[in-house]
Amino acid sequence: MLVSEFDYFLPPELIAQQPLAARDASRMMVLRRETREIIHSYFRELPEFLSPRDVVVLNDSRVIPARVWGLSSGREIDFLFVRQIAPRKWEVLCRPARRVLPGTKVTFPLGLEATVLEKGPEGRRLLEFPTNRLIDWLYKVGYPPLPPYIKRQKADKTLRELDLVRYQTVFARKEGSIAAPTAGLHFTRRLIRKLREKKIILTSVTLHVGLATFQPIRVEKVDDHRMLEEWYEISPRASAIINEAKKEGRAVVAVGTTVVRTLESAADSQSDQPRILPGRRTTNLFIYPGYQFKIVDRLLTNFHLPKSTLLMLVAAFAGKDFVLQAYGEAVKEGYRFFSYGDCMLIL
Repeated sequence: MLVSEFDYFLPPELIAQQPLAARDASRMMVLRRETREIIHSYFRELPEFLSPRDVVVLNDSRVIPARVWGLSSGREIDFLFVRQIAPRKWEVLCRPARRVLPGTKVTFPLGLEATVLEKGPEGRRLLEFPTNRLIDWLYKVGYPPLPPYIKRQKADKTLRELDLVRYQTVFARKEGSIAAPTAGLHFTRRLIRKLREKKIILTSVTLHVGLATFQPIRVEKVDDHRMLEEWYEISPRASAIINEAKKEGRAVVAVGTTVVRTLESAADSQSDQPRILPGRRTTNLFIYPGYQFKIVDRLLTNFHLPKSTLLMLVAAFAGKDFVLQAYGEAVKEGYRFFSYGDCMLIL
């Protein structure tokens, strides 16, 4: 299977640059896999497509303002703080990276200085700081780590404040992501109440979105690609809720591809019945057509980039031809794409 098979045409003007005024005003394309039917709806109608006692699984990871500009060898560098390795050591992604070499110093806002310890592939570096209070500092000076297709000027403080609120789900709790689990951005507290009023059960897991989620595919054949590892955590309570639903034949609805990868990674391979194991682990699970889903029955997701691992996961769940047909219709109907865009519910 070739990566090129997951390409599609997208006019640039359909890439959403800002969120809608109301989170739940997004359009929602509904795909019925059994009948190959496509329905055009709105996210606020989500409860109408689910049944009482269905289990909706959210990713409660919180995005940190991980993007900061610093000076290295007299040049301004764009840094993305990827993850904390040790109390004072962070893995970062920098652009341009040519001058950011081991032994050099980097000066950041508020006079903070770091030392480059190691050089990694594709712009990755290991930095050491004089303090272990980096999260507090990031909230003072950092910008939301928006993907490059959302255009922002560094000096635009108004949009920074907007993005700090809107590039975050209303149920985010645990800090650690460098990109939003975007399917969750559509939820409002009012819609969550409506789901509960319909006796739909909500629970959450945690997968901190890292480089693996949006790393580009640089090979021609799909099965030659290797995912980077990301941490996930499932509480005993969440696993019990999900396992009970599977045992009783109720639908497990994954909100986003990160939840899909978390639940499928946690599937108990030793059990004859579909069930997940609680705990904290890493995963590099790569889901593409041919994968047999064990836990997830429904999927809510945004529209994804051409030739991306996320699009391949969606194609594995609903069928490549059907998904590409739906994407073509979304383009024709003027849907808004990617992180701040509209969503798709696959039944």
